[in-house]
Amino acid sequence: MPEPSPRRATTTFHSFLVAAGILLSRLFGLVRVRVFSHYFGLQSDAADAFNAAFRIPNYLQNLFGEGALSASFIPVYARLVAEGDEVEAGRVAGAIAGVLGLVLAVLVLLGVAATPVFIDLVAPGFDGATRDLAIQIVRVLFPGAALLVLSAWCLGILNSHHRFFLSYSAPVIWNVAMIATLAAFGRRTDLAHLAVWLAWGSLVGAGLQFLVQVPTVVRLVPRLRVTVTVASVHVRTVLSNFVPVFVGRGVTQISAYVDTIVASFLPQGAMTGLVNAQLLYILPVSLFGMSVSAAELPAMSSALGDEADVSEQLRKRLSAGLQQIAFFIVPSAMAFLALGDIVAGTVLQTGRFTRADTVYVWVILAGSALGLLPATLGRLYSSAYYALRDTRTPLRFAIVRVTQAAVVGAIAALYLPGVIGLDARWGTAGLTASSGLAAWVEFSLLRRTLNRRIGRTGVPVGFVVRLWLAAGVAAAAAWGVKLACQGQRPVVLGVLALSLYGAVYFGVAWIVGVPQVAGIVAHVRRRL
Repeated sequence: MPEPSPRRATTTFHSFLVAAGILLSRLFGLVRVRVFSHYFGLQSDAADAFNAAFRIPNYLQNLFGEGALSASFIPVYARLVAEGDEVEAGRVAGAIAGVLGLVLAVLVLLGVAATPVFIDLVAPGFDGATRDLAIQIVRVLFPGAALLVLSAWCLGILNSHHRFFLSYSAPVIWNVAMIATLAAFGRRTDLAHLAVWLAWGSLVGAGLQFLVQVPTVVRLVPRLRVTVTVASVHVRTVLSNFVPVFVGRGVTQISAYVDTIVASFLPQGAMTGLVNAQLLYILPVSLFGMSVSAAELPAMSSALGDEADVSEQLRKRLSAGLQQIAFFIVPSAMAFLALGDIVAGTVLQTGRFTRADTVYVWVILAGSALGLLPATLGRLYSSAYYALRDTRTPLRFAIVRVTQAAVVGAIAALYLPGVIGLDARWGTAGLTASSGLAAWVEFSLLRRTLNRRIGRTGVPVGFVVRLWLAAGVAAAAAWGVKLACQGQRPVVLGVLALSLYGAVYFGVAWIVGVPQVAGIVAHVRRRL
């Protein structure tokens, strides 16, 4: 097997650092969810209130945070760093911090004042004590969301200096603060008060997540001076680039907003079940989609030459990245579909969270799994468009996806269960399945349009078939463990079944000639 090029090897290493940081933070996030489930269960108004309230300031974080800020700030700041212009780099970093801080302060004040309106917009199905509790929680969480956005500013600086691990592992401390809060107050207070204490724990954790990155940022940017100014042309460039990406993030948030509205009209537990399923779903998206896309964006953006040369370089990088993502996402999707009860039970089934709750989350998760592969591959396609300085095309297709998911999802969640004779609570699975189908539409549009522009791209059909074959055989083996170990504790069953699942998947993939396995084996042999 030929040695990878130095640039490809560097990008792969950066992708590994991103994935390692994300994995660490997500693992602690899963522990947080498990502890939350232990104390709150699924069928409680306090859990629904907290999860609905948690989403409102998250909209602020998602709109201004990592995705939009990184896409607009990193290209400008990283270029200044590469050119050795330390003074201007510090000036731009400080101006963006100042402008961002001012905007966030205004938004937090408005958000706290208008919290009752937001609750009525996001969860109109809430009333009485549940609505009052959600309002109280949101008012505590809003300042924490602003601190998490400032953490995204730190991430932009750290990534520009190739400090990937710290920026993506910093959320560990936020999760630890929430876990500690649950452990400290979980047995000492009722669920409503525990939800409020947890909101305060989230606020403290957000502050710690920001502060833990600041010392490294200060060392990397010795000329940092925080000011509120747009006098620099580089600052204006960052702000102008921010607008289209911000709009795109806003469109994406509409989908989550609609899901929250619909879930608030479904029976008790629907909101928490949806949130739990999404937390499990986002793990492979972050590990294998975000990590590759984050590492490939600067590499694809640096492609030089005429139009034909740039297209060729993009095709090669895109094809390699798509196969790398698919190698990990296909078994993830199969695990959610066939072994979702084991996955959910391992993470969530404890205390008040019962086996029935686990099965409920499995069904919701299976709906999400339908769109896991296209949603993750679509991230890399979007990065390719950004590398071509085209932010409008991904935005148009995101609007198509969100519109389809909102309309079809609302119908599937609110009306379809009654038509086919199911309990209304199963409508939550209609939301996730509709989003999965919409992801396929968006992915097809992204691929077809880019193929017309730079030439044929995508994952070979034979390669995908081999991946699904390996995942199917692995799932059958894990089912055998599941049947043989009935009655075991969920965590024990999960360790046994999922370990075997991973081992069989890699083994069968090796037998059928999947090149990624050969690459991993060759790398291990070189290390030994």
